[in-house]
Order: sequence, then C-alpha cells, then structure tokens
Amino acid sequence: MLNPKYFDANATTPLHPAAREAWLSAPWHNASGLYADGAAARELLEDCRGRLADILVCEPEEVVFVSGATEANNAVLHHFEGKLVAVSALEHPSVREAAPDALTLAVTADGVADLDALRDMLEQEKPALVSLMAANNETGALQPWREALALCCGADAAFHCDAAQWMGKMHAALIQECDFITGSAHKFGGPKGVGFLKVSAAHGPLRWMRGGPQEGRQRGGTENVPGIAAMLAALEVHEEQLATAPYSSGPRDAFENAVARAMPDVQFIATGTPRLWNTSLFIVPPPTNVKWLARLSRAGFQLSTGSACSRGGGASEVLAAMGLPVDALTRVLRVSSLWETTEDDWLALAETIRVTAEMTKAE
Repeated sequence: MLNPKYFDANATTPLHPAAREAWLSAPWHNASGLYADGAAARELLEDCRGRLADILVCEPEEVVFVSGATEANNAVLHHFEGKLVAVSALEHPSVREAAPDALTLAVTADGVADLDALRDMLEQEKPALVSLMAANNETGALQPWREALALCCGADAAFHCDAAQWMGKMHAALIQECDFITGSAHKFGGPKGVGFLKVSAAHGPLRWMRGGPQEGRQRGGTENVPGIAAMLAALEVHEEQLATAPYSSGPRDAFENAVARAMPDVQFIATGTPRLWNTSLFIVPPPTNVKWLARLSRAGFQLSTGSACSRGGGASEVLAAMGLPVDALTRVLRVSSLWETTEDDWLALAETIRVTAEMTKAE
C-alpha cells in the first residue's frame, strides 16, 4: 500500500504495479545474443522502442534508451560541445553543469522563461541550441516551451526539452516537435536507472558513450531490457489516463487554501502561472525549512526543501533567479504528490502544518 504521507514525488516515485509485472516477466538475456532467448529480448526491446515512439509521435529510430535524464541531458549538451548554447536559469544541474559556458536565459518573477529575452538572444548571440525544460521540478511551473520552440525554429536553432517532470503528469505527445526530449522512468512509476532520449533525425545521430553497436551505435552498453519494459508499462498507464481525463489540481488547491487560512503569512510561489497539478512550493515562517522538515517527518510526512539535487536546505538557484529574497530561500518547502494521493491526504498534511506552526509559535 502506498504511503498517504509521501509528498516528494518530484524527486522519485514508487514502482508502479504494472512496471513491476513488466520487469519480472521480461527476458533477462542480452538483446545482442544470437540465441533464441537473446532474440526474444531484442524483440521486446524493439517493441518498447516502437511503443515509446508512438507516445512521442516520432520514428522508432529517433528513440535511444539511456540510464536516465541526467545521462540524456549530458549527451545532448556534449553533442553541441564547441558551439554556442543557451540554457534557462531554471534547468536541472545535469543541463547547467554540462554546459558551464552556456548563455543563461533569464526567467520572470513567476518562474517561467523570459521569451523576450530569448528572442533577443536568438537575434544577437545566435546560439546553436536552446535548452528549456517542460515543467520545473521545484515550482511546478509549466514552461512556454511551445513558444520557445517556435522562436528557435525561426532562428534555425535546435531545441532541447528536459521532460523529466512532464512525462506521466501531462500528455507526452504534446512535446513531439522538440528536437531533443529527455526523461527518467523513476519520475513516473518506472524503475531507477533507465530513461530515454529522443533525437530528431535532423540532428542525429549522437555518439557519447563509446563501446558496442547498441542503440544505433549512439550508446554502447548492454540494454536494460527489463527496466525499459517496466518504464513503458508505467508510462502507458498514465498516458491511458491522460487520454480520458487529465489529473486534477483540485486536491493541491484545497491544500493551499487550507494552509493560507491557517497561516496567512505563507507565500506560495509561481501561482501566477500554470503549474503541474501535483506541485506546491511555498515559503514558511521561521525556523528554517530543514527544521520544518524534521518536525513534519516526525509526524510521518515526507516532503522536501526543493530539488533533490540541491540537498541541505541551501539557496535554490532557480528561486534566486526568480528574484526571491535571500532570507526566504532557506524557508522554502516543496510538496509534490503521487497520482493516487487524495484530497484527504493533502488536507491531513495541511492540518499537520497548522499544528506544527502553532507549536513553533509556542516555543
């Protein structure tokens, strides 16, 4: 049974039952093996490639299986090494640190990429690649990647979209036109250590991991067939749900309303722009967010201070880029729910936050 007090889904998610079943039933053999079981593994691998291509509305040859979005992001930036690239100030460290000399695309106070700044950058500096994520892992803010993609197309620049937080929460086919798309299975109920990279035929092939001829000679190494099968099983569950009814932000909104009533001085972040339905980021009163986490953890609740890749409650580069005051950066809490989290679960967290605030005042 899933823990109803788990609210750190943007960091990682439990293995979905469909993914577990797919993992256990997949052949463990090397897909390059010349025997019957190897052929069965190869058949499943290519079936998964075709299924993911259908989800992303691309050709199977444009799909590369990798260890996760961090590797995929590094691969894209490595492909443009020696060329001028631009990355938004919102990007994950696997993008920012892979391109330390990149131009930085400014963001607005609402936590979205500044399209006017991008337009000027494309006209003046003329980067060969622009990297903008689909949805921010800390604020949940949905990025104007469609508009950014259109600007890049008009300027003959390639466009990379880190979709790690988008996949499984929003319909995947919407980002089909991006030149490069990256994702991680464990963000949507698949296993850790597996992900994907979509490489547009116009910009491939990539060659970043030397070794054997696997993945169209783009990534050497024995393919993780059970992990790939599990990833596809989990993603297809969410895509089927999204095809009939989008996931609702109602429970999250009820939580924010309850917290605002209990603590009027709480400041919610990026509420002026569309956000992922499962994410809420807010500034709490003193003490620091690390102490808040410890107190909420004692009540069984699991949430975070923001990005799992910025551990320790330190100042977030994303929030600093949004112009938040320095003293607020160590009082930020992120709540990110699973798909199965109910409104009652959200409100139970809100009540625990209220009680914790009252206890803090009494100290």
